[in-house]
Amino acid sequence: MSIWIKICGNTSLDDAQIAAGSGADAVGFILAPSPRQVTRELVAEIVPQLPPTLEKIGVFVDASFDEIASALVACSLTGVQLHFDAPPDLPARIRSRFGPGLRILRTIHFDAEAVGKAPAAFHDGNVDAILVDSRTPKAVGGTGVAYDWNLASDTLFQSVKTRESFLVAAGGLTPENVSAAIATLHPWGVDVVTGVESAPGHKDPAKLRAFIANARATQV
Repeated sequence: MSIWIKICGNTSLDDAQIAAGSGADAVGFILAPSPRQVTRELVAEIVPQLPPTLEKIGVFVDASFDEIASALVACSLTGVQLHFDAPPDLPARIRSRFGPGLRILRTIHFDAEAVGKAPAAFHDGNVDAILVDSRTPKAVGGTGVAYDWNLASDTLFQSVKTRESFLVAAGGLTPENVSAAIATLHPWGVDVVTGVESAPGHKDPAKLRAFIANARATQV
């Protein structure tokens, strides 16, 4: 099985095109307070210039249904990432409005409470994939910090092996460690931000290409 790869935190057309040309399946645009935050206007300019087969995912934090819906329409996005403790009915409302063609990702931050929170997300038929990320006291994403993969493999990732939901590994991934992360966690996909940057919000083409190549070369 080929792993799904998302390059997140894009802030320019050039970076998104490099990701697309290097073989990424999806690019992410952060529409929330972040060093990598972009405006709807910029995303609306970028998206039409990207390959139609590339997924374009908006990342939202503490956003309402109306805010998310209007951004999806304005930016012509093909997916949404709920990077917060969203209300339980939010995925269903988004699905009802946009139909089965929209990719809906829900984020769980791996910590002592993650395994307890996971079942509700796992059983939500409106969620296409669960993105498992790290967090710090100052950031809920783009931390550049990895969680304990061995512990996650024995707990959260183990609990989903017999379920239909897909898990996406994120948090502190780099070209150097993505193969080890995949070999340990056996995720459906991987997501990267800081590990392929030259500076916050600016991608390093060599790191980006190496990340994708190394992820593709690893058996899931």
